[in-house]
Amino acid sequence: MGKMNEKITAVSKGMNTEGKSHGHTVVIDEPANMGGTDEGANPLATLLVSLVGCENAIANFVAKEMEFDLQGIDFEVNGELDPRGMMGEEGVRPYFQKITVNATVHTSESEERLNELQEKVDQRCPVYTTMVAADVEMIPNWVKA
Repeated sequence: MGKMNEKITAVSKGMNTEGKSHGHTVVIDEPANMGGTDEGANPLATLLVSLVGCENAIANFVAKEMEFDLQGIDFEVNGELDPRGMMGEEGVRPYFQKITVNATVHTSESEERLNELQEKVDQRCPVYTTMVAADVEMIPNWVKA
């Protein structure tokens, strides 16, 4: 497999950004109280959606390799950060300190196999590993439905 390259185009007006990728449109905005038009999720929420979208895609690749019965995953993710950083306060980092990934996995597999799936996914997911490289405390909680 050769090198992959992701490319998007985007048009921004005020707080609203409309991004296009492979014919798909993603709208990122801020709520009205932050000066936006609330036509899309904010950038931090969108990053968390990207995280679970990536985890799910990698989980499907890994499940196929492991012959793991993956019927679906429901995610609930919580990202914690200190907003003073993005507001310009010195010494406070502007991105997430901690992200908790609660994944409820629909499967007939054992807890042991589920743990193996989760570990492999977290090692191979580009978005998850980017967070780890940025020193975000990642807390994966994968359980059977």
